[in-house]
Amino acid sequence: MIQESGENYLETILLLKNKLGSVRSIDVANALGFSKPSISRAIGILRDSGYLTMEPNGNLELTEKGVEKASAIYERHRLITRFLSEILGVSSETAEEDACRIEHIISEETFEAFKRFLSQ
Repeated sequence: MIQESGENYLETILLLKNKLGSVRSIDVANALGFSKPSISRAIGILRDSGYLTMEPNGNLELTEKGVEKASAIYERHRLITRFLSEILGVSSETAEEDACRIEHIISEETFEAFKRFLSQ
């Protein structure tokens, strides 16, 4: 099982890859506001766990396993944010912040209920 911080890194790498086309450790550090050594350590753990690879040029590439995990976390983030803002009327800023925390701890059963509710 991957920790919450690892999930945040994967989600960030996915989003940066979609936005920039390629991602390096410094891009992740800048996006998350963490130090380069912290990022390097996390990248090493994610690489050893099979979620990403580092190309010789320094670009980070999500593996199939990494893309699946990052995509699932991002889907949770988007749907929870939508639920909080559209259904509960929470401000968009607060909905984003809360979704970022909730997305890591919500059960699959509850998340599926969110999806069903929002698809009505």
